[in-house]
Amino acid sequence: MKFTRAVALVLLVIYIFLWVLALNGASSLEGPLAIPLILAILVAVLVWFQRFMGFTPKSPKFQEPTPPGDDAAKDDKDAE
Repeated sequence: MKFTRAVALVLLVIYIFLWVLALNGASSLEGPLAIPLILAILVAVLVWFQRFMGFTPKSPKFQEPTPPGDDAAKDDKDAE
């Protein structure tokens, strides 16, 4: 198991444990614990809706910044 999966699993177990505490009487935890759950549901619904509508996720295109004073890069842009 990768480190990131292990950390995600530990955080999920802690989150579930906090919900168990909230449902057993620690009512002050319900509000803050509900926020990540609601956000996760909203993101999942919106991603499903985008795929339902036929929008494909676009891959990010990164461009290296040109260093200041680099005339060769400026000449390449002018040639295009």
